[in-house]
Amino acid sequence: MPGIDIPRMGLPDRLAARLSIAEQHELLISRRTLITGAAATAASIAIGGPAAAFLRRSPVPPGRMVVPFGRHLAWGANPRTRVNVAWQVPHRVAKPFLRVGESPGDLGPKIDADIRALHSELDDVIAPANQYYVHATAGDLRPGTTYYYAVGHRGYDPTDLSDFGRIDSFTTAPSRRTVAGPFTFTAFGDQGVSSHALGIDGMLIAQRPAFHLHAGDLCYADATGRGHKDDLYDPRTWDQFLAQTEPVASAVPWMACLGNHDMEAIYSHDGYGGQRARWAFPENGPDKAAGVYSFIYGNVGVVALDANDVILELSGNRGYTGGAQTAWLDRRLRFLREQPDVDFVVVFFHHCAYSTTAAHASDGGVRNQWVPLFDKHGVDLVINGHNHVYERADAIRNGVAKKTPVGDTVHPERDGTVYVTAGAAGRGLYESGNPDSYAGHVHDLDEIESYVWAHGRERVPEKVTWSRVRYAGYSFLAVDVEPADEGHHTTMTLRGVTEHGDEIDRVVIARKAGGGSRLTLSDEVA
Repeated sequence: MPGIDIPRMGLPDRLAARLSIAEQHELLISRRTLITGAAATAASIAIGGPAAAFLRRSPVPPGRMVVPFGRHLAWGANPRTRVNVAWQVPHRVAKPFLRVGESPGDLGPKIDADIRALHSELDDVIAPANQYYVHATAGDLRPGTTYYYAVGHRGYDPTDLSDFGRIDSFTTAPSRRTVAGPFTFTAFGDQGVSSHALGIDGMLIAQRPAFHLHAGDLCYADATGRGHKDDLYDPRTWDQFLAQTEPVASAVPWMACLGNHDMEAIYSHDGYGGQRARWAFPENGPDKAAGVYSFIYGNVGVVALDANDVILELSGNRGYTGGAQTAWLDRRLRFLREQPDVDFVVVFFHHCAYSTTAAHASDGGVRNQWVPLFDKHGVDLVINGHNHVYERADAIRNGVAKKTPVGDTVHPERDGTVYVTAGAAGRGLYESGNPDSYAGHVHDLDEIESYVWAHGRERVPEKVTWSRVRYAGYSFLAVDVEPADEGHHTTMTLRGVTEHGDEIDRVVIARKAGGGSRLTLSDEVA
């Protein structure tokens, strides 16, 4: 939904709209309570804070088996050798562990795991809620290898429980120094918890992706997201979300970035204390930023960003990294382009650089600060959410669009970057305000009326000629990568896929492997 994403505070709307996430956090902690709204509001304390004593008094009930759930994987900084495994338990447990091996019958020794606990109190709705997230890292793995794993704790070892034990598997990234076989990755944003989200997950796993990118607004525990007095927040939605995603995320690394609905002011000064408890991602981003990182899989370099830092639509976390994220982005894109075995660079974040949906459209902060860096370093693909539709823009370079119909091939060094909004993964859909135009249902318009968010939350009208594919139903993006030997053409084929498996979009991004046809874009736009 549109608007500022903060838990309810009982303040006049105009005051709440001016508070940063840090200011909201200070107010909530100082008052310790929140006024109850139509459904729920939350008061909470952060990991390791005053809640610690309470959490220590929450032992496992006698005689009850505590079974892990919500397993989700994420790459470490080097996906060839490190995988982060996370899960949830309904009660605090002792000595949690991860076991990993190349055979389900020989999982190897226990790897110690750590518990990250969250405590939330929901006034007049439910009793105080405790959530326990567990994390462990499997390191020193071999590239391109399938491993089996199990998670447990004292009193629960899956290898000793023939009826209740569960063993899952994952496959590490291939060595970058050899040509990997073809692989697919998938992406979407704005999923939430719904029957449509389950359907999208089912269709997504059918693509057999090597990894998945979630472009923010993960579960909508903060359901309203406007910062008004009737905002709703329910941390139990995270339990539902992680259980919903487990069939996919337990086998496919689930790489997320953070959207406006993922800022939860009750947990920390930047609103991301809850997310740090739930997720573990590559720790190679700027120190001040949350959910900002990069990794390399095969011949594709991927960068995750937190657009809450730069957007003009919302002010809750604007500027919270003090420019560190944007400076890091410049360095990281340069680094990826310097790698001789990285052919494609993909960037994903929540708020849209180019979209026409009436609810959010495009953000001027993203365009002003990041799009010039995408042009400078020749980024091939940018994936966003925020707008609950599927929309693909023409290839754009230096503000100039090259008409890119369904089925076309883009040469980024000449044509520019492809921008895809894939925000229709399960949450309620948006009215686009413009007619759909997709494979089998083409409705090209010479010009579309839209707008860009500017300073002061002003909506500046713009006439759009670059909106090429629009689909207002539930959908996601699948990307098929065909690596090639140096000097030969390598491709990424983008496919827009509906919840029913129908293909609504297809475009090919082509480069010469090894950088043979790559321009020095920094010289052109510096």
